Amino acid sequence: MEVRLRSRMSLLLAGGLLLCGFCAIGLRTAVGSHAASPVVYVFPIPGANVAGPKTQITFRGVPASQIGSITVTGSVSGAHAGRVLADSDGMGGSFLPSAPFTAGELVTVSTGLSIAGATAGSFSFTIATPAGNIRGGGLPTAPAVKGEVTTYVSRPDLQTASTKVIKRPSSAAPGDIFVAPQRGPAQEGPMILGPYGGLIWFKPMPKNITATDFRVQTYQGKPALTWWQGSISGLGVGEGYGAIYNSSYHQVATVKAGNGPGADLHEFQITSQDTALITAYYPVIWNSSSVKGGSKRSVVLDAIVQEIDLPTGLVLYQWDSLDHVPVSDSHQPYPTTPNTPYDYFHVNSVQEATDGSLIVSARNTWAAYDLSHQTGAINWTLNGKHSSFTMGPNTSFAFQHDARLQANDQITIFDDGAGPPVVHKQSRALTLQLDMTNMTATLASQDQHRPGLLAEFEGSVQPLPNGDEFVGWGQQPNYTEFNARGQTVFDGRFVSNLTYRAYRFPWSGAPTTLPAVAAKVSGTKTTVYASWNGATNRTGWRILAGTRAGSLKAVAKFSSRAFESVIGIGSGEQYVAAQALDSHGQVLAISHTVKIP
Repeated sequence: MEVRLRSRMSLLLAGGLLLCGFCAIGLRTAVGSHAASPVVYVFPIPGANVAGPKTQITFRGVPASQIGSITVTGSVSGAHAGRVLADSDGMGGSFLPSAPFTAGELVTVSTGLSIAGATAGSFSFTIATPAGNIRGGGLPTAPAVKGEVTTYVSRPDLQTASTKVIKRPSSAAPGDIFVAPQRGPAQEGPMILGPYGGLIWFKPMPKNITATDFRVQTYQGKPALTWWQGSISGLGVGEGYGAIYNSSYHQVATVKAGNGPGADLHEFQITSQDTALITAYYPVIWNSSSVKGGSKRSVVLDAIVQEIDLPTGLVLYQWDSLDHVPVSDSHQPYPTTPNTPYDYFHVNSVQEATDGSLIVSARNTWAAYDLSHQTGAINWTLNGKHSSFTMGPNTSFAFQHDARLQANDQITIFDDGAGPPVVHKQSRALTLQLDMTNMTATLASQDQHRPGLLAEFEGSVQPLPNGDEFVGWGQQPNYTEFNARGQTVFDGRFVSNLTYRAYRFPWSGAPTTLPAVAAKVSGTKTTVYASWNGATNRTGWRILAGTRAGSLKAVAKFSSRAFESVIGIGSGEQYVAAQALDSHGQVLAISHTVKIP
């Protein structure tokens, strides 16, 4: 069965002007011959072997109105009806089948387009055999440690992971700190800390839900808070969605993966085109007999990179590791535990480079890859078993995270180094200089914590505008800022938790919620507690009190940037409220009036 999207010209042709030529002409673009038609890129790619039963068929390179006639046929399921939806940028669209495909079948797509890698506009791909859900519990809860949870009198609903500042900067560093504690027992969720490490904002996640990759990004031209949230399996992969919040801490968008699997925890990057780069994992039956201990019918995790059109939710691009990187390239031993999927690749970062290609990090192949943003072909591989680069002294890395191409052909990498097995004595923030002409990689710099830290998983490296580098140590509880000379200028840590990544960004938050206030009485002393979750321009408080709720007067005024400010007032008052003040003493907002117990 055919689904037709016709341009004005093709509609006229169908109306009887040139009926005999419809099949030859109506599928072309509005002008020009088939030979002059623009190249169209499709996903699943021609010859793909791991498409999901619920896959859409993406066409990129022409407006949806010029895609023309599409015939989709499964070798088992037969002809597929469906509909074509347009991408928001006007440069593509997707065929959404009305019914899923059948596992193991070959799907043939026929068009009149000039498709890269296809023959006369026709191409095929194979539907993989799904292997069920990824099993296993989440990350183990951290052992109990004294002082690991911080509570607040004015906000008893918040129980945050406690933090410590080990090295305080001599002056406030530019920007706040963005982390997302995990592993409990405190509430998990995105957390903003001030330049000196004090709490500014926290959003607790529901039970058994974790947040990762919390940072500031630009969405629709404005700064926004973004993070991934969902559940994490024992394999360290997630299933959830990306969240986007504005500067008032209101959710403005949700980003989900397409084609079947849920979005994974490792990456949620908004591009300059307001699309989203995300990761996902898909367990399939695969031949892993090339790996010691593997079999011809193993459960293997296909690591997926997707680009999502934010306004429509359509998939603009999909890259599947099993279509491009063999399982034999992995450094990860085949699992000995029954029913454990083989996570041979483990994608953990995706970056859009300035030339439009995608930089992908794979923990378990010890490699970073430069991918074509059109076909998915690998342009080059850094490190791993088949490096395109000659690796210079002290440049090889293992179990790495967060590979990011920087200016002047440098690449930053968090080199975990402790798989197992342990490859390095300590983890490091690594910067390599890539010579794209001679294809060599040399050491530009490395930053290491003192005393040394060794992380088996997670971690991040963020170059800052002032030349510093902000490092999250993954499995270890620290987050550290180094200057250009490799000296530590800031060092903080959780008491017992960890954060997947850590960042420093400038941020201005203006919550629409009201400040919170509470009071306690001990003998003749009344203590007032005031807080305002997320307010970045509050610098002080004015406390109002009185014997009647409707007749309060100012009894105290003081400066404080602490998340929860504490001050004593005179006895005999029965009601209290708090006014949040800016640096000029102007009132930003006032709390509800509460009765003093």
